[in-house]
Amino acid sequence: MRKTKLAVALVAVSTLALSGCQGVFGGSDKSGSDGPITLGMAAPMSGSSSAIGPYMKNGAQLAIDEINAKGGVLGRKLKLNVQDDACDPKTASSAANKLVAAGVTMSIGGYCSSATLPTLSVFNKANIPMIIPAANSADLVSQHLPNVFLINGTGVQQAQSAVSWLTKQKATRVALVDDSTSYSTDITKRTKADITKAGGGMKTVLHESVNAGESDYSSNVHDIVSARPDFVYWTGYYQEGGLIIRQLRQAGYKGKIMVADGSVDGKLISVAGQSTAQGVYATMTETPDTMPGAGDWIASYKKKFGAEPGPYSPQSYDAVRVAAKAMKDAKSTDGKKIEAALMKIDGFPLFSGKLKFTADHTLTEGGFVILQVKGTKFTLADDLKN
Repeated sequence: MRKTKLAVALVAVSTLALSGCQGVFGGSDKSGSDGPITLGMAAPMSGSSSAIGPYMKNGAQLAIDEINAKGGVLGRKLKLNVQDDACDPKTASSAANKLVAAGVTMSIGGYCSSATLPTLSVFNKANIPMIIPAANSADLVSQHLPNVFLINGTGVQQAQSAVSWLTKQKATRVALVDDSTSYSTDITKRTKADITKAGGGMKTVLHESVNAGESDYSSNVHDIVSARPDFVYWTGYYQEGGLIIRQLRQAGYKGKIMVADGSVDGKLISVAGQSTAQGVYATMTETPDTMPGAGDWIASYKKKFGAEPGPYSPQSYDAVRVAAKAMKDAKSTDGKKIEAALMKIDGFPLFSGKLKFTADHTLTEGGFVILQVKGTKFTLADDLKN
């Protein structure tokens, strides 16, 4: 992201909030016409992906506080209700039902695609629009539900970026490894197809699926090493990813390794071991510390929460801003009117660029870049612009 885009995005928070102080023109939320407008978030606050939950919660809360400081939306304050989905489908479904019962106006959560999928019908039946900041499997939009909107790049766009980088790196023998979840298999399936289309001497020599939650992947590692790849692309989450990276190196694998966005977190480095993780690549939208011009935003985040922002803090921040804009444009808190307003957004500034939804309710451009582990952080390796 460019500095000018970020500056415009931050200024837009103030403009949005001030223009929203107009009173309510209709609305269906249970908090009443003079109470707060509640935004719901289902996110992993426990389980193997629990490191991500606070990043999402804090990013959303920062945007809410900034908008409320300028008068709120439609003359009302915003409020955040967070429920733990533990990246587990059953827990997520329960979390969604709790948010519906609490009378949320919109959903701004969703990290693990497999956990987000069962919440779609829950929110749709309740006429609650969803702005999903992180989960990005194509399965989320394949049902063409009118209430589902993604503001993270899709598996289609991530696979394209992965193959672009593999081509740049002159990879010839690629091993694709997933964890059998919707999110992970979506990326490997699409990457495999794109590798075939790319040609040029590159081929997929192995497509391996592992069982998430295990501690010993020696059988899978044996299969990977035996396939003699020069590049391994892991598309699952950081806990298993860290173990697989460590066990691959212990088994003598010398080739390059890349992970998908679900593994981009410092925990991957600690699980794999700092020295072992060095040089690992990642397909990811830019994180706060790789965004030029994000210094002021990071400082605001650190001042409020006493910690650094992380993956999906910016997207969760933006999810609130998009929700607020849609309600302001709709002059209502009614779900159907908000959905119509979301589809009319054209050029609203986000961290990732200017927002315009496709007919499938996804981003026009995914915004994926290539990161690389250096020291204890993921750093920008290539913006894939050329």
